[in-house]
Amino acid sequence: MENGEKIIFENGKLKVPDRPIIPFIEGDGTGPDIWRAAVRVMDKAVEICWGGKRKILWKEVLAGEKAFRKTGSWLPDETIKAFQEHRLGIKGPLTTPVGGGIRSLNVALRQKLDLYACVRPVRYFDDVPSPVKNPHRVNMVVFRENTEDVYAGLELEAGTDKVKTLLSYLEESFGWHIRPDSGVGIKPISRTGSRRLIRAAIDFAVSRKRKSVTLVHKGNIQKFTEGAFRRWGYELAREEYPDLTVPWDQVKESSGDSRIIIQDVIADNFFQQALLRPEQFDVIATTNLNGDYMSDALAAQVGGIGMAPGGNINYQEGYALFEATHGTAPKYAGMDKVNPSSVILSGAMMLDYMGWHEAAKAIESGIGKAITTRKVTYDLARLMKGAEEVSCSRFAEVICANMAGE
Repeated sequence: MENGEKIIFENGKLKVPDRPIIPFIEGDGTGPDIWRAAVRVMDKAVEICWGGKRKILWKEVLAGEKAFRKTGSWLPDETIKAFQEHRLGIKGPLTTPVGGGIRSLNVALRQKLDLYACVRPVRYFDDVPSPVKNPHRVNMVVFRENTEDVYAGLELEAGTDKVKTLLSYLEESFGWHIRPDSGVGIKPISRTGSRRLIRAAIDFAVSRKRKSVTLVHKGNIQKFTEGAFRRWGYELAREEYPDLTVPWDQVKESSGDSRIIIQDVIADNFFQQALLRPEQFDVIATTNLNGDYMSDALAAQVGGIGMAPGGNINYQEGYALFEATHGTAPKYAGMDKVNPSSVILSGAMMLDYMGWHEAAKAIESGIGKAITTRKVTYDLARLMKGAEEVSCSRFAEVICANMAGE
C-alpha cells in the first residue's frame, strides 16, 4: 500500500488528509461485483476533481462469509479495530449467519462502533422506474436511531425457564398477565439515545438549510417509549436550538419565518402521507424499527433499495460506516449483473461526510446522466422503454464517462 494518513477527529470535526486510508468490506454474494464497480467510480470522481492531489488508499478488512472462511470468525476483532483506527469505512452487503451467534452482522457493527444514527437520503433520479405517479416529490433524509428499540436484541424464547421467571415477575410486580406461551422482548428507548439522534437530525437540517424536522413515532400507543421520544425531541429543540427552530403549532402562515419547523406525526399516518403528500416532509427523526420500515418504503417510491444509499454515523466521535442497503443476492454472485448504485451513492455520502463535496456531487451527477441515457443494469432496464441493459461493470464505466464529460 502507498503511504497514507489516518483521518482524525478533533474539536468535534473530522480532519481528512489528502491521502486518507479508508477500510472497506467488499461484501458477500454480489458484493465483490458491486465493490469493483463502486471503487472505480469513487476513484474516478476524486481524480476528476483534484487531478491526483487527493487519493483514497483503500484497506480491505474482513466480515461475513469471506471472513469466516479465512479466519473462522464472522466479524474478526481486527475489522472493528480498523474502523476504530481509521474512523471511516464502507461496506457491501453481508450475509447474516443462520442459527446461533451474531443476530446480524450489520447490527453488530453498528452497536460495537456505537453508530447511533442510520442516515438514509431518499431522492429521485429522473427516468428511474417508480410505482408512484410523482416520485420527484420525494426528497427526504431519514435519521433512524440505530442502537435501541427492539434491535437491542433483548428477547427471551417462549417456553424457556428464563421467560417463565420474567413472566412470573411481571405479574407479581406489575400485575401484567401475559400468556404463558409468549416470547418476550424488551423495547428500550432512552432520553440519551433519543436526544443525540434528534440533535444529529436538527444539526443536519441547519447545516443544509432544510425546512423541517419531523419526529415520527407511535406515541399514541407506546406512551413511555415512542411518546417519550417525541417529547424529548421538542424538549431538545426548545433547549438547544431556541433561535433556529420553531414548533409547528407556532408557525404563522406567510410570516417568512426562516427557522426550521419541528413537527411530529404518528408512524402509520406518516406512511399514508408519504404517499399522498411527500413534499410536506424533509428531514425525518425516528426510532429504530420505524426507521427500518420507513426507509425501505420510501426507497420503493423512488426506484427501490438498489438505488438507496445509507450511512451509520456517530457524530459525537466522528466514526462512520457507509453501506449498501440491500441484500447479498447470492444467485447473481459473480455474474457482473446487479445494480451497484447503492454502494456508489453510499460512497458519495462518505465523500460528502469527509468534506470532499465536489466528488460527491460528481458521482450523483454521473449516475443521473447514466440513467437518462438509458444504459442501465437489468433491474432498471426491464422497466424502462428503450433501455440498453448493461453489466454492473459497464454501468460503472458509463457513470465515469458522464462524470468526465465524455
